[in-house]
Amino acid sequence: MCSVVNRLKPALAYTLWIQTTAYSRKVPAHIGPGLRTSKQPPESVIIRPYCSRMELGKGPFFRQLFESVSSTYTYLLADTESREAVLIDPVLETVDRDLKLVEELGFNLKVAVNTHCHADHITGTGQLKNRLFGMKSAISKHSGASADIMLSEGDKISFGKHYLTVRETPGHTDGCVTLVTGDQSMAFTGDTLLIRGCGRTDFQQGCSRRLYASVHQKIFTLPPQCLVFPAHDYKGQTASTVGEERRFNPRLTKSVEEFVDIMTNLNLPKPAKIDIAVPANLVCGLHEV
Repeated sequence: MCSVVNRLKPALAYTLWIQTTAYSRKVPAHIGPGLRTSKQPPESVIIRPYCSRMELGKGPFFRQLFESVSSTYTYLLADTESREAVLIDPVLETVDRDLKLVEELGFNLKVAVNTHCHADHITGTGQLKNRLFGMKSAISKHSGASADIMLSEGDKISFGKHYLTVRETPGHTDGCVTLVTGDQSMAFTGDTLLIRGCGRTDFQQGCSRRLYASVHQKIFTLPPQCLVFPAHDYKGQTASTVGEERRFNPRLTKSVEEFVDIMTNLNLPKPAKIDIAVPANLVCGLHEV
């Protein structure tokens, strides 16, 4: 294999090399075109294709789903042996899609969890509860919302042999949580940490200093190769890593004072659905639905 790869063009050789590596491996920074310039200091780059652990049967089934109006990501995780599953941040308009996928794959959806009380869309949790007997809803106990399971720091959401650990990460709202897989390979950060950004802090108990502390103390302390999956993205990006965000996030690499100034001067318009979404999400998404 090595002799074949060496005869190929660098870009193709790099692609094939990644595909033949193990799940997580440090490689020299100079391997692969465009990763670094010669003027940048050499260091290791961690290559971790996020699907490989699932293929090897070591990690949970994972599927990222997208709702285009609010640019919301919904995440389905499942244990392939017990068939127990968890859904993160479901959206009302895509409940049928999510239920169809769960049914097709033969999963038993145990819990639908919201990372916070959303302001830009109505959660699908209430409708899922109405249509799936025994499924439970979950949200932070600090959110002010109702749910079957009120989450606190350190709680675990189990599905089969896997689980998600709750890390309280307030700042965007009081009830924001980040959900981390048991092996700390994936973090579902809600609106607290976005890809090269973060959630706004100008409504719903928002506080820039709390958000900054949450990210630096609860998310940036995860392993650098931990994959970051946010609740939203508006630029077509699907995932990042803790290491990337620690180095390249244009807001959260600043000092806390600089960060507060940036957030104070964003001057963002009010979310279009806030007056409908927040009251509905406080009651599990069933208000006048």
